Amino acid sequence: MADYRKTDEAVAALTPEQYHITQQAGTERPGTGALLNNKEPGIYVDIVSGEPLFASSDKYESGCGWPSFTKPIEPANVAELRDVSHGMIRTEVRSMHGDSHLGHVFPDGPIDRGGLRYCINSASLRFVRRDDMEAEGYGAYLPQVEEIG
Repeated sequence: MADYRKTDEAVAALTPEQYHITQQAGTERPGTGALLNNKEPGIYVDIVSGEPLFASSDKYESGCGWPSFTKPIEPANVAELRDVSHGMIRTEVRSMHGDSHLGHVFPDGPIDRGGLRYCINSASLRFVRRDDMEAEGYGAYLPQVEEIG
């Protein structure tokens, strides 16, 4: 079992935007995230801890302006918390081990895929291509990553 955790070194390596989003619960502007239009097969991991969060096979185009997923690749790595900021009641999504703010989850996703939309900031994620997953220690997740058509 890998040791996924937040380290001072990982936090110090974040860009100002990554720091604002993951450590201060910020939000990137819609339509600007580097991973929004990524269609490669692989997994998305926490930029701070490296813990596996989402699979490319669960990513879909929701039209909201942020990468959207139907479910986590490893549910134990995702914490959902009540968020009452900005005059709204929402469910915040954080990484369990890195405690990074990732985004929010909403109940308006594809019904045939569970009905959830995990709306996630690109700046909170690092993408690991399927061809690199084994070498980077994520080989156990290969069966959950499908070719994207």
